[in-house]
Amino acid sequence: MILDKLKRQEPSFLEAARKKSNGKRTWICPQCGNGKGKDGDGIALDPNSRNSPHYKCFKCGFYGDIVDLFRCHRGLSDNKEAFKEFCNYFGEPLLPTDRMFKQPFKKVQSKPDQETSFSEFFKRASENLSETTYHRGISLDTLQKFRVGFVSNWKHPKAPNSLPSPRLIIPTSVSSYLARSTVDDSKIKVGKVQIFNIDVVRTAQQPIFVVEGEIDALSIIDVGGEAIAIGSVSNIGLLISRLEEEISDSLKNGKGQSDLTLILALDNDKAGNEATEKLADELQRLNIFFYRANSLYGDFKDASEAFMCLGYDFKGRVEKTLQEALFRREEAYSSEQDLYMKNSAANYVDDFIDGVRNRANTECISTGFGNLDEILDGGLFEGLYIFGAISSLGKTTFVMQIADQIAQRKQDVLIFSLEMARSELMAKSISRLTLLGGNHYNAKTTRGITMGSRYANYSFQELETINRAVEQYRTYAENIFIHEGVGDIGTEQIRAAISKHICTMKRKPVVVIDYVQIIAPSDIRATDKQNTDKAVLELKRMSRDFKIPVLGISSFNRMSYKESVTMSAFKESGSLEYGSDVLIGMQLKGAGEDNFNVDAAKQADPRKVEVVILKNRNGVTGKHLNFSFYAKFNYFEEDRKEENDWRKN
Repeated sequence: MILDKLKRQEPSFLEAARKKSNGKRTWICPQCGNGKGKDGDGIALDPNSRNSPHYKCFKCGFYGDIVDLFRCHRGLSDNKEAFKEFCNYFGEPLLPTDRMFKQPFKKVQSKPDQETSFSEFFKRASENLSETTYHRGISLDTLQKFRVGFVSNWKHPKAPNSLPSPRLIIPTSVSSYLARSTVDDSKIKVGKVQIFNIDVVRTAQQPIFVVEGEIDALSIIDVGGEAIAIGSVSNIGLLISRLEEEISDSLKNGKGQSDLTLILALDNDKAGNEATEKLADELQRLNIFFYRANSLYGDFKDASEAFMCLGYDFKGRVEKTLQEALFRREEAYSSEQDLYMKNSAANYVDDFIDGVRNRANTECISTGFGNLDEILDGGLFEGLYIFGAISSLGKTTFVMQIADQIAQRKQDVLIFSLEMARSELMAKSISRLTLLGGNHYNAKTTRGITMGSRYANYSFQELETINRAVEQYRTYAENIFIHEGVGDIGTEQIRAAISKHICTMKRKPVVVIDYVQIIAPSDIRATDKQNTDKAVLELKRMSRDFKIPVLGISSFNRMSYKESVTMSAFKESGSLEYGSDVLIGMQLKGAGEDNFNVDAAKQADPRKVEVVILKNRNGVTGKHLNFSFYAKFNYFEEDRKEENDWRKN
């Protein structure tokens, strides 16, 4: 069982006590502190409890197994929570099947759980402060301010049978305190561990020193500083938790994050230096400014030792450290402000002017359709253009014809065909050219181009038409670059291909994506809509980063041929309507009108299609452009005789 295994672990969470002369290993008792000072051997494993290892302290009478030790060390009273933390500490999950749920802890004398438990004790102890001269150089005013007292015959409240000793009593909360021996400086903590003077983080008007011992904090406070004490380097996590609470409370109260500044001044030894680095990492995470007081103690171990040995000079060191911390904070905030100001628009005015000058001789890219260019303020610019329609309405054919017309002007086009093969796209282009290059009776469909078995039955004129179309395609095909894939091309591959093209060809391409919804998902656990949203965001970013037009083709899933296309048709397709610069929908002419006959419209040859400008970030919207679509030969023709209609609307 897991519990049986864990009970045989050594209590590594306890601090080791000095070794006995016989070499027997002991630890500092978490209940009374036995083993910390010159006297006392600490808590040790009872040799008579081999089958079920138990630990015993002869000073306070503690007797329990490792689980009891853990609960006492952490100040835990809830059995279930204690079990959970105990298992987590040793890297073993707490399972419902483990009998540890059923076995209650052996009860050790309970700690006071009322906040006012020690109030009267503190009052009586403070009245006796004058009975001792053990003040470590700290003034009575400072000691009394923090309710420090003295008890000449103090015993641990959980060990009434232990030997009494004179102790300085330093409250750390209403229910906890430190009992410091006035004879050998040994320290025993009573109650749940607390951060001494933690409330000062809410009210301090100057940087706060973070030290280890409560006496260290009082020494700094006595010379005019502000300080908190963590009690031990093992309490870094507790300090961070309290600081997180303070930040959270501040934000809840609408005050924003405070300008808290901490001066790290832990003990000048290896453990203190290691703890300082750990604390610095955590403060950086919380965005709390801190300053390392590397030279505050000189050759002394801590604040108390430096205070007692240096006297007035220590006050000067504290003041100097405060000034250095304030200077560094101001310097850091100024640098941060300067860095932040680089985001202001004023910082980009020169870049803006340079950009305008650089584009002075750069023309926009014509789509090859005059009316569409006019609506788009001359053609294609840097940005994301989305073309959408329901299935089989010719959206891919329309965009591929634009791509061909762009390439014919010696402008590179980079096509990512995620559904159709390269050969099919080429055949569509050649089919269109057979219609445009001669007698329409000799024109060939896409299948008529790709089916080699039909060529034997073609007439000389038909073969000549095909050959002429192929040669015409060859003249501009060197400006067309087709990447084909089926579900394996994502936005990272698209970005890499664009970058490689620009680097290799020294020219920026127009990019075509056919189609957006089948770009390989960035996260297979996300929904289709979430992945499309991500793809649209990345395509938009590419258009901005490379300063190129990106043309994306989109499908509609829930729309019929009878409906008039609107921006709402894109809602099922992610954030296309928001992320695009230009949104173009295609529909059969007359769709949405009462007398519209969808069957007649689909059977017409040529088919009448409207291109609707639904969104145009930098131009007019709502315009309808009329085209004749020769579906058999993959050709769209602008309906010139109606070109004035959209200007009047």
